[in-house]
Amino acid sequence: MSRVVVIGAHPKSLINFRGELLKALVGAGHEVTAMAGTAGLDVAKQITAIGVSFRAYPVQRNGMNPAADLQTFFALRRALRTLKPDVVLSYTIKPVIWGGIASKGVSRIRFYALITGLGFAFDKGESFKRKMLTIVVSRLYRFSLSKVSCVIFQNPDNRDSFEQKHIIDKAKSSLVNGSGVDLAQFIATPLPSGRDVVFLTIGRLLGAKGFREYAKAAQLVKERYPGTIFRLVGPTDPSPDGISLVEVEEWQNAGVIQYLGETKDVRPFIADCHVYVLPSYHEGMPRTVLEAMAIGRAILTTDVPGCRETVVPEKNGFLVPKADAGALAARMIWFIENRDKCDQMGQYSRRIAEEKFDVHRINENMLDIMGLKVSGAAQQASSIANQ
Repeated sequence: MSRVVVIGAHPKSLINFRGELLKALVGAGHEVTAMAGTAGLDVAKQITAIGVSFRAYPVQRNGMNPAADLQTFFALRRALRTLKPDVVLSYTIKPVIWGGIASKGVSRIRFYALITGLGFAFDKGESFKRKMLTIVVSRLYRFSLSKVSCVIFQNPDNRDSFEQKHIIDKAKSSLVNGSGVDLAQFIATPLPSGRDVVFLTIGRLLGAKGFREYAKAAQLVKERYPGTIFRLVGPTDPSPDGISLVEVEEWQNAGVIQYLGETKDVRPFIADCHVYVLPSYHEGMPRTVLEAMAIGRAILTTDVPGCRETVVPEKNGFLVPKADAGALAARMIWFIENRDKCDQMGQYSRRIAEEKFDVHRINENMLDIMGLKVSGAAQQASSIANQ
């Protein structure tokens, strides 16, 4: 069995997005340590409860502060020299960059990077600052991944982007269907029976999630169908792209959006909508969309990397251009005027989730890519030995 270190940035993401993967690693008999920024006691307890050790390290998820990033690098290098893992898996930009560089200083580590989206640094922009940011981040990625065992992507567009920028060689890349969804936890649920159509979007309050377009589209739809309900669920985010609560409250006070705050369980909110909307500018593979598909909801999202992989147009939903509130509103109106299609499309969504996005199949694939998969007989022997 192997010693494995999984490095993220946000502690909650270790449970929310990598929790089933951590369980799969432990279940395969590996010794697992998870690393992220400082966690609250509840998150740390959840991680240790599944048999994983937790180790905090300093990391600023947003911004490029050289002093803070150096602190992150040195902390990761010290941790890896102490833990002496066989395998390191990093995900999100800073853990991948600084974890990859730190891994170079420790012998016999197999380093794997999970790219969960390209983020703000790879957004196309004409400003000098944006272009310089893309150049700097591309070079950091190239250096950090120069000795990577494999880079795991969640959609083909992101992989193509890395290849076009000469960050990686295709021979050192693999593709998985996102982080997956637990189909036993997110079960198909009947549509709500209310008179008015309910649209829902969930995510951190960021401009790149398309929430301003969502609010504008809601305003346009309400001019024609004033009873339509538009809900928004999600926490604030301190990044430069964050949308302030003041702005969200303005949408709410204008009667456009119902803002329902942050939640630890999205299932009741998804179950209480007819159509799930994510007007994002970019994604690796949007987890909330997969969850909505598993619950059996029609999907309205943007024709961008990650999002487009979740929709078969006119079968389980629609794709619209990003940053286009008019196109978003037009499709919302289609759903209102063709409400009888929501159930059929939702059933198709569930079918896609079962065929492509089962978290257990995806995690099995991940372990296989990292050379950490063990046979059923070996797992059973390990389980007996530990009893």
